[in-house]
Amino acid sequence: PILFVIRQKQAVLSFQVPLILPMVTPGYTLAVLSDIKRYNIFFFFFSLLQFFKYVFPDGVDTVIVKVNSEKNFPCSVMSIQDIQCPVYDLDNNVAFIGMYQTMTKKGAITVQRKDFPSNSFYVVVVVKTEDEACGGPLKYYPLLPDELLDAGNRSKTLDVVVYPAIDSEVYVMGMLFCLGIFLSFYVLTFLVACIENKRCVCVYSLSQPPYWLPLLCSDWFIFCHSGHEAFKRRLISSHHVAIHFERSLDTVGRCRQESLSSVEEDDYDTLADIDSDKNIVRTKKYLCVSDLARKDKRVLNKKYQIYFWNIATIAVFYALPVIQLVITYQTVVNVTGNQDICYYNFLCAHPLGALSSFNNILSNLGYVMLGLLFLLIVLQRDIIHNRALMRNDINALECGIPKHFGLFYAMGTALMMEGLLSACYHVCPNYTNFQFDTSFMYMIAGLCMLKLYQKRHPDINASAYTAYACLAAVIFFSVLGVVFGKGNTAFWIVFSVIHILATMLLSTQLYYMGRWRLDSGILRRMLYLIYTDCIRQCSGPMYIDRMVLLVMGNIVNWSLAAYGLIKRPNDFASYLLAIAICNLLLYFAFYIIMKLRSGERIKCLALVCVLFTAVVWGFALFFFFQGLSTWQKTPAESREHNRDCILLSFFDDHDIWHFLSSIAMFGSFLVSPNPSGWVDGLKKIYEKT
Repeated sequence: PILFVIRQKQAVLSFQVPLILPMVTPGYTLAVLSDIKRYNIFFFFFSLLQFFKYVFPDGVDTVIVKVNSEKNFPCSVMSIQDIQCPVYDLDNNVAFIGMYQTMTKKGAITVQRKDFPSNSFYVVVVVKTEDEACGGPLKYYPLLPDELLDAGNRSKTLDVVVYPAIDSEVYVMGMLFCLGIFLSFYVLTFLVACIENKRCVCVYSLSQPPYWLPLLCSDWFIFCHSGHEAFKRRLISSHHVAIHFERSLDTVGRCRQESLSSVEEDDYDTLADIDSDKNIVRTKKYLCVSDLARKDKRVLNKKYQIYFWNIATIAVFYALPVIQLVITYQTVVNVTGNQDICYYNFLCAHPLGALSSFNNILSNLGYVMLGLLFLLIVLQRDIIHNRALMRNDINALECGIPKHFGLFYAMGTALMMEGLLSACYHVCPNYTNFQFDTSFMYMIAGLCMLKLYQKRHPDINASAYTAYACLAAVIFFSVLGVVFGKGNTAFWIVFSVIHILATMLLSTQLYYMGRWRLDSGILRRMLYLIYTDCIRQCSGPMYIDRMVLLVMGNIVNWSLAAYGLIKRPNDFASYLLAIAICNLLLYFAFYIIMKLRSGERIKCLALVCVLFTAVVWGFALFFFFQGLSTWQKTPAESREHNRDCILLSFFDDHDIWHFLSSIAMFGSFLVSPNPSGWVDGLKKIYEKT
């Protein structure tokens, strides 16, 4: 070969012709020699150093360099370099300076004037010697001494386009649009509160005072005295509610006040016959809410407030290292210029300061603002309820389902943290950071299921410590699945077995209302139960409704476990989230069906909220499945899914997913605290008397 040495102003460039290019092969490092004749040397030399120069026009501070090709391979590297010599245009040095990214068909880099003091830059595109970096096959070249190897035609036709990026006005419009959408929910909530506060909902007496029956459409009400017997008969007949009016509710209130003698939860458990009493009450064939709401309300309030304080503590300890880590990621990207570290939608990634994709971060503002709004709504309801308790309001003491707000506070905090951690993930999205985006999604799904169960089972709902320990185990498996689950058969077998066992244990806990023990005699008791109920005499399940729910739940979970074991999806975190969402939807549907089956009505406001939320969820999922990038593939392959902005030239499909999903989650939360209706009040009075 001939060695060329070129002295330049600030550097020395040397290379040889024919050029030796290393080929990465399994176990060998070979050299591919180009067969170039002597009189073609200088032509080869000048074509090798071909690149493009761009000068920033006046008034343009940011441009997008877009490179397109009709062919996936050969794999290539697109580089943006400052105007200086030497220009790094070889596969082994193109990453030394500037910004660079691998590409197949698409490549795009946003370039800012402030990063280039000369107000200009070079665009360099280099064809790599192998395609593995772009997801292509790794060819095997056998070692044959004294024989030249042909790597094939490694040429690529490209279109290079440079066009101005958005200006500051578009940034301002995007931020105002984002703020305006979510501030409108604050305004709407304020208007609804004002309207409800002015409504006069009369409460008719079904007997002589002081026997009150509250007809509640909201938390704001007044009492109106009336003795209309016709209205009383119509009310009872229309809702099939049988009420005994002989007992004074004052007596009920006094009995309830007398039971509030201590704030210790285990005081109730110190009675000599408490175990038999629990077994008798909780294993009845027909249970009422009052059977599962016997513990001291103040004790339960403290118990459920722990949910909020625990999740607040978890949020602080989880968020601080996450923020530190993503700042480090962004710094590494800015310093090294390696655009393959983070999986952005490069065709709609608008930088701001040190952030590479500000629009994907801004669109998460909805989770934070709507989570805060939900907390304010819960706080308002909590204050009203506490004031009613201080007045010894019989409605607050004895009517409706038990009201505990600790889980609501935890749900609102989880929604806010989801927005913060999703924003952290989008600082530099990749597979190692994806757990930040999903951890509090698991929290939200779990807390929603716990809240639905707590409404009718406040005494036996899981404690905060047990619930968060289970959610921690879910996040632990999520991390294991992301790191070790891809194509690992042993991991999927272990996870599927644990999934099925957990489903069976939870089913047993729900069916027997906690009145069972997991000890050394469990197998003996199971065999005895099978013998007495299935072999000796064939008897159906005592709790048919619960059995139907649990059978459906087991079918769903066993099917999901089988799907995971057979298909072994690469995106384990999303698979785990799908399991949580399926179980939440199943239990929510069961809850609604049981309300209707028990003769309760769904209030108009709640029904509208459910329908609105379902529609928004549908649109949100449509934008979610557009798939603008995917860290399951190589960075070059992920860029093939990139698309231009579709809203205000600032937001892409994934940003719209953030907008709609935050609204849908907020609507889903509103369904939970919405008053269950005045029929619950009738039923509770009947159950208590």
